[in-house]
Amino acid sequence: MKNTNYLYLQFADRIERQIKSGLFNVGDKLPSIREVCAETGYSMSTVSKAYYEMESRSLIESRPQSGYYVSNVSARIIAEPTPSRPITSCANIEREDLIDLVYGSMMDKNVTMLSLGFPSNELLPITKLNKGMIQAMRQSPNSGTCYDEMQGNLNLRKEIARWSFTWGGTLTEDDVITTSGCIGAISHCLMTLTKPGDTIITESPVYFGILQLAKSLGLYIMELPTNMTTGIELDALKKALATKKITLCLLMSNFSNPSGSMMPVEHKKEVVRLMEHYNVPLIEDDIYGDMYFGTSRPTNCKTYDESGIVLCCNSVSKSLAPGYRVGWVSPGKFKKEILRTKLYHTVSSTTITHEVVADFLKNGRYENHLRKIRQILHHNSINYINTILESFPAGTKVSQPQGGFFLWLELDKKIDTAVFYQIAMSHNISIAPGRIFTFQDQFCNCMRLSFGLPWSNELRQSIQTLGMLVSKM
Repeated sequence: MKNTNYLYLQFADRIERQIKSGLFNVGDKLPSIREVCAETGYSMSTVSKAYYEMESRSLIESRPQSGYYVSNVSARIIAEPTPSRPITSCANIEREDLIDLVYGSMMDKNVTMLSLGFPSNELLPITKLNKGMIQAMRQSPNSGTCYDEMQGNLNLRKEIARWSFTWGGTLTEDDVITTSGCIGAISHCLMTLTKPGDTIITESPVYFGILQLAKSLGLYIMELPTNMTTGIELDALKKALATKKITLCLLMSNFSNPSGSMMPVEHKKEVVRLMEHYNVPLIEDDIYGDMYFGTSRPTNCKTYDESGIVLCCNSVSKSLAPGYRVGWVSPGKFKKEILRTKLYHTVSSTTITHEVVADFLKNGRYENHLRKIRQILHHNSINYINTILESFPAGTKVSQPQGGFFLWLELDKKIDTAVFYQIAMSHNISIAPGRIFTFQDQFCNCMRLSFGLPWSNELRQSIQTLGMLVSKM
């Protein structure tokens, strides 16, 4: 969806592209605000905000009574993490204890939670949500104490269908089943389409919740080589589908957790084509798709699905209200089976919270909130990367996501981030060690950092402390 209301962002993006393409070099002076206004017809306010935006991205710097200049930060070359190379066989290495350790301190207010996978409350519209909750209780039959219909709240399904146009979808309310969060949607899909002993394909690294869920269902997980920028490698996917007995694939096409990767459009189209050719269902986790940094929402694999082979799962748990547990799935041709699984396991979704989110979508509050939080997260990612480059040892590799919440860091091979977690926690800083995102013996020198916390001097100091601690190791 084009961000036509924000000319200053479009102008800032244009200058950023010119700087990165070499049209402007480090130390070059940019045209004055008045000169830009005269040349483009933009207002003084628009150009001033654009220059301020570029300053916040560390692309330019202002010099008193001189003007704006391209900063030396813009010239830094960021080394991206190495693509993964897991063994294309199934393995189950225990990671539960480490996961329990990392997430056992999740509610400790004294710890800087760089390990979290959802936004801080300070970034959420809590007051508006509370008002929506009161309104929903007043308007819902029996104050929302009754079961909702089995497929889910009708108002919410209508709004989800309407919202699908942002990624090129043409859903109707009949195409949507509501669930308890995105993991609830994925769980229903896995329970419906697999049986113990089946093999599924995932990216590597992959969200640990997916690994543990699949393992609990008795499934074998084949982790495939993954590029930390463009996602799963298509040649590996083709080979696995052609030579192995695969029951389904489970992929994140946009801003993957934990790597932050996003499949290019042509990759998404090819993945759907492969699924249709081999008749293998694709469970698509698109929970971060709305958290993009560009001017328009990226498409997903479901956008190109004409046969109903893609089951697209989503939620507002990472963007609006984690505790509301509002999720959904667009199950394609598997609707009847998924609906039956939901009936057996949950009967109905939570009535009140689903009505609140429906109203948030209907009245434009969700879109307004997203516009604000996306800008905050984009600035956060830039601040994190700049601080990492300044504070961590030379040779540290870091991803450059175009959306989502996460940075994937690759450190020196001698550093074990499971050990480093304990050292960081002694300074009240929590990180997510890389090995919890795989069942194989890999990513021991990697970690995931969440930039879903409000940026502050204290947060900068925490990242600087991590860099100092890594240097000592």
